[in-house]
Amino acid sequence: MNRRRFICSFLGTTSLIPLSGVYPLLAGKAYADAVPTLPSPTADQLAWQDLEIGMFIHFAPNTWQDKELDDLSTPLSQINPELLDTDQWVASAMDLGAKYIVFVAKHVGGFCMWQTDTTDYGIRKTSWRGGHGDVLADLAGSCRKVGMKFGVYISPRDDKFGAGGGGRCKTPEKQNAYNIIYRQQLTEILSRYGEMFEVWFDGSNVVHISDILKKYAPHAMIYESGPNATIRGVGNEEGFAVYPAWNTVTTADAKTGGETALHGDPNGSVWLPNEAHVSILRPDWFWSTTNENYLLSLDTLLDIYYRTNGRGAQLIVNVPPDNKGLIPDSYRARMREFRSEIQRRFGHSVAETSGSGDSISLPLPNNTRIDHVIMQENCASGERVRGYRVEAQSKEEWKVLGTGSAIGHKRIQPVEPTMAGAIRLVITESAGRPEIRRLAVFNTNSLPPSTWNADTKVPA
Repeated sequence: MNRRRFICSFLGTTSLIPLSGVYPLLAGKAYADAVPTLPSPTADQLAWQDLEIGMFIHFAPNTWQDKELDDLSTPLSQINPELLDTDQWVASAMDLGAKYIVFVAKHVGGFCMWQTDTTDYGIRKTSWRGGHGDVLADLAGSCRKVGMKFGVYISPRDDKFGAGGGGRCKTPEKQNAYNIIYRQQLTEILSRYGEMFEVWFDGSNVVHISDILKKYAPHAMIYESGPNATIRGVGNEEGFAVYPAWNTVTTADAKTGGETALHGDPNGSVWLPNEAHVSILRPDWFWSTTNENYLLSLDTLLDIYYRTNGRGAQLIVNVPPDNKGLIPDSYRARMREFRSEIQRRFGHSVAETSGSGDSISLPLPNNTRIDHVIMQENCASGERVRGYRVEAQSKEEWKVLGTGSAIGHKRIQPVEPTMAGAIRLVITESAGRPEIRRLAVFNTNSLPPSTWNADTKVPA
C-alpha cells in the first residue's frame, strides 16, 4: 500500500503523496472515448470575460439631493456640473485597472443624461452648457479616444413617468404609452453613440426590446433582461460571488431575468457568466456630501477581488462623480492603490504553462517559494473541470496544497507558503478532456484575505 502522511495547514487538511502513488480513476476519464456536448461562450462573451474589471458610473439628480433615489425635487436649473470632465472619468477607470465603463444614462427617477426627444426631464432642460450638453456623447467620445469599452444602464423603471419596477405601469393605456417612450429612449442611445459593449437593465423588463437589441447592439453583453440576457448578477450588491460560480445555468433559469450566481449549474445548458457589482462607497451608489467615510478600504477591495475575479466572475466597481462633475481625488487614490496591489501580487508569475489532460506539471527554478496559484480553463471549449487538486513537489513526494471544484475563467488559489521544485494540477473530475489555458504560480509574499474561501451561499 502506498504510504500517505497527513499534515495540517492554514488551508485545512493536506497530504503528502509519494511520487510512485497511484491516482484513482478520474470521473472525467470517459473523455478518451467520447466528448460530451457542453455549452460554451460566444466570441463576445469570451472577450467580455477576459476584461475582468469594469467601472460603473452613477450620476443623476440624486447627486444634488444627497439621496440614493431621486425624489424629483431638484429644480433643473440647479443641475449644473460646471467642471464635468469625462476624460477625467475615463482616466479614473484606468486608475482602477478597468477595461470598460457602464454609465447610468437613466436611473430609476427617469432623468435622461443625453439629448432625448422623449421627455423634458433630462440634461437638455438644465442650465449646464445652456441646455446643449450631452453627458453620454462626451463620455462615449472620451472612451473612444483611449480604446475604453463603453456601455450604458438604462432603467426600465421611471418614477417621473410613473413606471414601476421592470417598466410596469398601472394601466394598459399608461403601459402602451411608456412602451413607446422607453423603446425610443433605448433606440436613441444604441443608434447615436457608437457601439455598446454592455447594456444594463437591472432586473426584469416588461417592455419588448429584443428587436432593438438585435438591430443596434448585437454584440453587447446584456445584463438582466429575461431571454435577452447574456450575463447575470451574483445576487448581492457587495461584490461577492459564490464558489463554485459555474458559468452555466438551466434553460428554465435563463429565461427568468432574475437568475444569479446561486443558479449556477455545471450541467446547465446556457452559458451565462457572472458579473459582481459593488460601489466604492458601499452601500451608496451616488456621491453625496455625507458619504466620504463610506469609501472602501484597500483590504476590503482585495477581499472582493479574491471572491469575484478569483472565483471566475467579472467585477464592476461603481465610482460616482460629485456634483461638480468630477470623480474625487480620494476615490482615485484608493483605486490606484488597489490596481497597484493586484499588479504587485499577480503581475509577474514565477512560472506558468498550459496544457490538457488530467495532470499538468510545471517545473520551478531552484526550489522556489510559492504562495498563490492561478488556473484558467480554455472556456471556448466549455467549462469542463469539476474537481481538482494542486500539488507541490517536495523532495521525493507530492504535497497537496489545495483542492477545489470549478476553475472556469479563473480560479485564484492561495496556498500554504511552500518551497517547491515543481507543481502539478491534477483534475480529479471532469466532463470531457480538461483544457487548461493557464497554470501559473506566484510568490506574492502576502497572505490572502482571511475570507478568500468563505462560503457565500446567501445573497447579502
